[in-house]
Amino acid sequence: MLELRQRLIATARRMSAVGLNRGTAGNLSVRVVGAAEGFLITPTGMDYDALEAEDIVFMRLDGTPEGRRKPSSEWRFHRDLYLARPAAGAILHAHSPFATSLACLRRDIPPFHYMIARFGGDSLRCADYATFGTQALSDAVLRAIVERCACLLGNHGMLVIGDDLEQALALGVELETLCEQYWRACQLGRPVLLDTAEMATVLSKFASYGQQA
Repeated sequence: MLELRQRLIATARRMSAVGLNRGTAGNLSVRVVGAAEGFLITPTGMDYDALEAEDIVFMRLDGTPEGRRKPSSEWRFHRDLYLARPAAGAILHAHSPFATSLACLRRDIPPFHYMIARFGGDSLRCADYATFGTQALSDAVLRAIVERCACLLGNHGMLVIGDDLEQALALGVELETLCEQYWRACQLGRPVLLDTAEMATVLSKFASYGQQA
């Protein structure tokens, strides 16, 4: 598990490097399979640059932490998403500037650009606001992310689910880019939205998008 802890730390540091995070905000986790089923998650209130492998917290799926640090205060929605999504390999949460700006308006992101389909549907939903670290927030996330791999969190930030750490980071960057594009387009007027038929076409094309083995 040491290598996975080190990969988690490296990816968490990349969150800051690519502009998704600043300071100790946000959190990142990765699923652990095998005899010790659960997930590794960043600790609460620690700068990613100061993290050592032993600082990463192992969480069992019953919510029991193991390690010398306290887990991120948002461990509940990580746990609940891993339980609800057997294919989820990693989860990234960040307070990136543009995603957070839109989340503070509690806006869903409509199909202003076809790349919205990258996240599994014809829109990106914004979860209802709830106090950070609560079961109420986790419940709101589970509702907003149905048939999606990402959502905004009202007055809070963004959340993405990836197959692994690398994909979770890449999806986080893509989501922040879309949020910036939508924010900028809204400064000039009302973006022209793609209709339901076009988004259905795009979604079908995304089923085989990218490099295939």
